[in-house]
Amino acid sequence: MPQNLMLINGNWCPASSGRTFPVYNPRDETIISHVPAADTPDVETAVRAADAAFSEWSSMNPFRRGSLLRQASERILTKKEEIGRLMALEQGKSLQEATGEVVKGADILRYYAEEGERIYGRIIANDDNATVSKVIYQPLGVAAAISPWNYPVELLAWKVGAALAAGCTIVCKLPSETPLSPLAFLECLQETGLPPGTVNGITGSGSVVGPVLVRHPLVKKVAFTGSTEVGKTVLGYCTENLTKASMELGGSLPMLVFDDCRLDAAVKGAVRRSFRNMGQICIAVNRIYVQRGIYDQFVSRMSEQTQKLVIGEGILSPADLGPMCTAKGRNTVQTHIDDALSKGAVLKCGGKIPGGFSRGHWYEPTVLANVSHDMLIMQEETFGPAAGIMPFDTLAEAVGLANDTLYGLAAMVYTQNLTTAETCARQIDAGNIAINNPDPGVINAPYGGVKASGFGKEHGPEGLYEYLHAKHVRVRVLDEQT
Repeated sequence: MPQNLMLINGNWCPASSGRTFPVYNPRDETIISHVPAADTPDVETAVRAADAAFSEWSSMNPFRRGSLLRQASERILTKKEEIGRLMALEQGKSLQEATGEVVKGADILRYYAEEGERIYGRIIANDDNATVSKVIYQPLGVAAAISPWNYPVELLAWKVGAALAAGCTIVCKLPSETPLSPLAFLECLQETGLPPGTVNGITGSGSVVGPVLVRHPLVKKVAFTGSTEVGKTVLGYCTENLTKASMELGGSLPMLVFDDCRLDAAVKGAVRRSFRNMGQICIAVNRIYVQRGIYDQFVSRMSEQTQKLVIGEGILSPADLGPMCTAKGRNTVQTHIDDALSKGAVLKCGGKIPGGFSRGHWYEPTVLANVSHDMLIMQEETFGPAAGIMPFDTLAEAVGLANDTLYGLAAMVYTQNLTTAETCARQIDAGNIAINNPDPGVINAPYGGVKASGFGKEHGPEGLYEYLHAKHVRVRVLDEQT
């Protein structure tokens, strides 16, 4: 990827104003690079380029589109270490974690390359033999993708893969905190020979680029991943042109641990889902509810396992956790912890900046016990390395606590009782339920939330159909005299 440039209409170019902004390393707050600060003219050029490319791309045979996506997937895999290093530098996660994310991005493109070849219509009988109805699916047009910094390649791939496989062209507003690895990812796509303008990547302030992009009358679909607050603003812009939108918004994932569970598996799952990527993930565990009979044992084991996590630089030396991506995020974590402690919670581990890290956005993974439901950590999305653990007595109480939130993205349940598992699956108000495992999402099944966690789906064929519209064609196939 050329330095200080973004991708518009098949070309790497600066902002029309010539302005740039810095990209920081969250480990020590040093500047890694500068990228263009796009403005209204740049967005206009990108959208019009995508619109001009739509005719060729949408009419291309889906098997040809799939072939190009497979080529891009293969190319990304050859550059996984290079892209992963960029991500590790700008986001803070370890090189191993970042490289794994790049591989996932490649897998997503390959999945949608194949799913795009299975866009089927259907034939519908009419009330007379001379007439039939058929339903066909067609791409919507230019899509706009707004993706976040916590998983800068994977969450972009969800949108790009589905949009391109459906036959849409796309303009991607890349995260300001982590633009380098997404640009390198898009470069691999562009190098496969996509028609100019099929994929565009813009860098710049969200408050400047976002409204212009989402409000543009040529944009027919908006895919947004981010906070609920910002999502509401984006959705408001979509109403101006009645633009179709999918929103993957905030989450406050509950984990329910019943006394008949496999305790070691539950503890392992809790540590992974609470602290992976420093808790900076929409399906991170904020709040854990443990049945009273095993509560003390669970708290002890989780605290013990949490303290074994290695915090470190993660690029030249291995580490489980790096720094948080932003100072703002770390401040939120501290606010939630301080609030809990002021209301009687007990700090079991963490709760401070680790020793030896005077610069950067470092924080220890934190476990809080004896929490109550009025604490911020049990009500809001912390989006950082802190989890509160609260006891419960009955299944009904646990489900009630899980549902006592504005959010509904995902939930985790650990139990060996089939009735308990099925009750939770049916009664917890969330889009994704993981039972006896810590991963509510897989690429070939629909992923998305309810309530304040948004609407619409990514992943699976459902994610592909977000970029298509159904058209009914009613045909008289026989002469009336026949």
